[in-house]
Amino acid sequence: MNKPSFDEIYMELAQNLARKSHCVKAKVGAVLTKDTRIVSLGYNGPPAGTHNCDEVWPGTGCPRDSKGSCSLALHAEQNAILYASKNNVVIEGCTLYVTLSPCLACARVIYTLGIKKVYFLSSYAEFKGLPTDEGVDFLLKFGVEVEQYHNVKEMAD
Repeated sequence: MNKPSFDEIYMELAQNLARKSHCVKAKVGAVLTKDTRIVSLGYNGPPAGTHNCDEVWPGTGCPRDSKGSCSLALHAEQNAILYASKNNVVIEGCTLYVTLSPCLACARVIYTLGIKKVYFLSSYAEFKGLPTDEGVDFLLKFGVEVEQYHNVKEMAD
């Protein structure tokens, strides 16, 4: 029997975490690792103590901001990074596994904190109907390794 790689385990875990999301529009999970160890987890949704979108607005999701984005949601990678920071975990040199490639705003945070590699499963640009993955382009431009991950099983809801 072949043992799964850490990459496979972490991406599958990110997919499973996405299932915890309260977002009506998209379910995204993230795993932050360092030296083959998990340092933080996250999934997209509103900050703790606010509203769960699927419970308060089950048909439409939370109200939109001026750019048409969720007004409450934190992205999965933001939640993983914020939790690690809140608990004094050193993020520099970490690897991030995320089910949807980072948006430009998240990419700036990823770069600034020194995350060295990002694996993503699906394209944010394709999801949003954008011409390019601006976040991926940004990370590559400034030397962060980024790779679309293809070797993972599809998870059922």
